[in-house]
Amino acid sequence: MTAPRLEVLTIGNAIVDVIANADDAFLAEQGLDKASMRLIDEAEAVRLYGLMGPGREISGGSAGNTAAGLAALGIRTGFIGQVASDELGDIYKHDIESQGIDFLVTPRGDVGATARCLILVTPDAQRTMNTFLGAAQKLSREAFDIEAVADAAIVYLEGYLWDPEVPRAAMEAAIEIARGAGRKVAFTLSDSFCISRHRADFLRLIDEGKIDILFANEAEIGEMGGTSDFEAAVATFAAKVPTLVVTRSEKGAIAIRGGERVDVPAEPIERLVDTTGAGDLFASGFLAGVARGLDLETSLRLGAIAAAEVIQHYGARPEKDLRVLAGDLIK
Repeated sequence: MTAPRLEVLTIGNAIVDVIANADDAFLAEQGLDKASMRLIDEAEAVRLYGLMGPGREISGGSAGNTAAGLAALGIRTGFIGQVASDELGDIYKHDIESQGIDFLVTPRGDVGATARCLILVTPDAQRTMNTFLGAAQKLSREAFDIEAVADAAIVYLEGYLWDPEVPRAAMEAAIEIARGAGRKVAFTLSDSFCISRHRADFLRLIDEGKIDILFANEAEIGEMGGTSDFEAAVATFAAKVPTLVVTRSEKGAIAIRGGERVDVPAEPIERLVDTTGAGDLFASGFLAGVARGLDLETSLRLGAIAAAEVIQHYGARPEKDLRVLAGDLIK
């Protein structure tokens, strides 16, 4: 097997985040469940945007955020996600490439508007996401080169992109390409919303042995296992995937591989500002450790460091130098 050109390739929704403060009363008025994610159409995106307070536009999307964290840690990274040939699409492509990430999909003029996520952050730092998928849901199998997928040591996919039929087929194809090339496939469950809609598909991928590294948070692993017993859910999926990673917010995170279990605490922070991207950046740190052949504990610690950095400011992309924060943990 030839050495891969990329250490990690991420595939997901190419979304521009619009982040604004809101209070619980506003969420209640709009019928929004705090800390949830919902899909909206373009009309609702326009309506809600008109009611939001002043916002910041920041390139986001779960897998795109993970790519940004990986690149910040010095990992050779690529990203596959569909944008339109419009202003937000140009912004997204520029943001990705400016971080040294290979953007591997050509913007198109026949896919509607570039996706955006309207994120409402309450005073407790919880984020409520309202996502218009736009062009992101038009990512097709024809949009990327087989060799780009086969030439990555780890291919990381986000569950959020599983909802529309066209990108779901593209992701299934990417999984087959990666496995055929002898590469690792990592998958994040993304949100309990995704699991409620696609649990059978996610279980099929796991049961067919197509996932090498599974990422979940505490709520998601319980939803997948159909139980409120955390340890029972963990035991179920630790037996099904080579590596299981579960984040637990302020309680830290665990990873299980080959019978070895490691628990690490959350990194201390000065102030919690916005939890947007915490799981995405945790995945960055962990995957960076895997890409460099580091042990489970070190990989988990890198994840905790990256997640701690991103929750102390608005937006889901790192602002401080992650390599400096990681110190001697990664070279």
